[in-house]
Amino acid sequence: MADLLKLGVLISGNGSNLQSIIDHVEQGKLKAAIKIVISNNPDAFGIQRAQKHKIKTAILKQKDFKSKEELDQNIIKILQENSVDLIVLAGFMRIISPALLKAFPHRIMNIHPALLPSFPGLHAQKQAFDYGVKLTGCTVHFVDEGVDTGPIIIQAVVPVYDHDTQEALTERILKEEHRIYPQAIQLFADGKLQIQGRKVLIKSTVEKTIKPLCNPPLTGF
Repeated sequence: MADLLKLGVLISGNGSNLQSIIDHVEQGKLKAAIKIVISNNPDAFGIQRAQKHKIKTAILKQKDFKSKEELDQNIIKILQENSVDLIVLAGFMRIISPALLKAFPHRIMNIHPALLPSFPGLHAQKQAFDYGVKLTGCTVHFVDEGVDTGPIIIQAVVPVYDHDTQEALTERILKEEHRIYPQAIQLFADGKLQIQGRKVLIKSTVEKTIKPLCNPPLTGF
């Protein structure tokens, strides 16, 4: 049996995507092992989620370090001590440093609640809702030096309804996040992701025709 992909998950809050990854691992759908969960927020509920499943955790608060650089070096040290293959950002509310990118090149993933490159940064669901788009969704991408600018791995699309609420839209997007993030991690584990410039190619897959999505649906056209 091949070695499991070793994950380090970075969180700051509720950790619902962490829970989805844990569930997929325990169900045998995701061939990976979460070696460490790191949070910069001691009150993050995601810490409790990890501990419930006997996953090692670490809390690193900025105020305990002299600089951001010192904090980042400690994050790197913990990840390396746990032999992490891939870093997974799951609601980690902090800009990733060049030091971390250098230590784990093309080995850091993030999920964003919008169809990048649209609506990067914070409150993406609200941005999309306020803009009046008819379709939005979520994106898993590799992390680079920019804010939500890295090469895109997988995206899911959800409709925005005329009588929608931001809360309902956020929940619909989150449901898709919980589906596509484990899929992206498994593709990495299988060695199927190849970065070519801005594109991520999925190797050894059969290309399927995907029916275009329209909202509202077309009527007779």
